[in-house]
Amino acid sequence: MNANIAARREAPRSPAAGARALRYEPRRLEAGQAVNVYVWTDYVCPFCLLGEGAVKQAVAGLHARLIWMPFELRPFPEPTLRPEDDYLTRTWAASVYPAAQRLGVPIRLPTISPQPYTRTAFIGMQYARDEGLANAYTEAVLRAFFQRNLDVGDVAVLKRIASEVGLDATALEVALSSPAYARRHDDELSLAHRIGIQAVPTTLIGKRLVQGMGTDVEGLKDAILTADVNLLN
Repeated sequence: MNANIAARREAPRSPAAGARALRYEPRRLEAGQAVNVYVWTDYVCPFCLLGEGAVKQAVAGLHARLIWMPFELRPFPEPTLRPEDDYLTRTWAASVYPAAQRLGVPIRLPTISPQPYTRTAFIGMQYARDEGLANAYTEAVLRAFFQRNLDVGDVAVLKRIASEVGLDATALEVALSSPAYARRHDDELSLAHRIGIQAVPTTLIGKRLVQGMGTDVEGLKDAILTADVNLLN
């Protein structure tokens, strides 16, 4: 596995009026329009947490908007990984821990076995997006798994995370059973496959698609400053 890539392959309101999954609708940037920086992630990918800081640094101070996108590395019923197996222990020793030390990011191999499916957490992200807290929620879920050793497939854990970032935990729980939010998540997974996303993290800035952690902050900034289209809308 490449060192920069994880793998291949109140009652809540209903989704806000007019809200929909993103579509591949290329549009030229108009004067004053923000550049959208899309980052496909999975909550069980350590490289997504490791690359988060660079993307946020690149966006800071520029007229750009960071948008986290869902990508399930191992959707149900495909078996998820177990931390006691050789694959994860070898990968973390060879790639994750050295990168984390270099970047100064606290991280540890979670002991939850098998690792959780992430569909439920991603449906929660759709609700958080309607509340304007998708980024805070996504970053908190990544930290909960890799820094707090919490099972992010557990609804009680997701409710706790929701409360910590300012979401209504009861509303989130109801949203997790919402067919509308589930459909929106499925639409965005389909979009990822149509675009050709095969690994996480993958970043789309204008027409530039970058696989891997994207720790080159200046390169990311240059892509933002030279972008002339938003490919997703």
